[in-house]
Amino acid sequence: MTEKDSKVTIHMVSSLDGFISKSDGDISWMQSGDNYENGIELTKEEITDFLKKIDCYVMGAKTYEHALELGWPYGEIPVKVLTNRKLKPIKETVEFYSGNLNHLVNQELKPNYRNIWMVGGAEITKEFIRLELADEIVISIMPVILGDGILFFDYVGTEHLLHLKDVKAYKEGMVELVYEIKKMVAERSPRHLPKP
Repeated sequence: MTEKDSKVTIHMVSSLDGFISKSDGDISWMQSGDNYENGIELTKEEITDFLKKIDCYVMGAKTYEHALELGWPYGEIPVKVLTNRKLKPIKETVEFYSGNLNHLVNQELKPNYRNIWMVGGAEITKEFIRLELADEIVISIMPVILGDGILFFDYVGTEHLLHLKDVKAYKEGMVELVYEIKKMVAERSPRHLPKP
């Protein structure tokens, strides 16, 4: 398998106002639903078939710990956890990594996996975008405004063109946006707007 055969997808569940968790790390709001009559209803079989296409996950330590609390939804799929902390692997398929992200993606992941999903958290998402290591972004927007919390996009610092590949609305009110990340446009100061 070559690097061109594989794809890195950033996936994040977000509130309408762009938060991926409350300030205390609570994500129970992700289960909140609505009733959109024209939405798509996914069957368990469709979800299972889709998940079978993902052959590697990448996540941060906090996302890993949340996954453990939720009962480990990733099955036997290989998982790379990015952390400097010493954590215990729940399975043999879990590996911890604290080195260079370019090396991880281009030397370890892309040569060995076709469909790589980066599933959190916010700091890692920012680095993957900034370093141009991701090929697409999938944002699942839940029907809720949190008002405060941890932002999905928090001063990435570089401008990127996106190409909208797909939009789906689901029965429970979630809207899924799929974007291809085209290229870096220009570097911006991460903390300041340009002077008028």
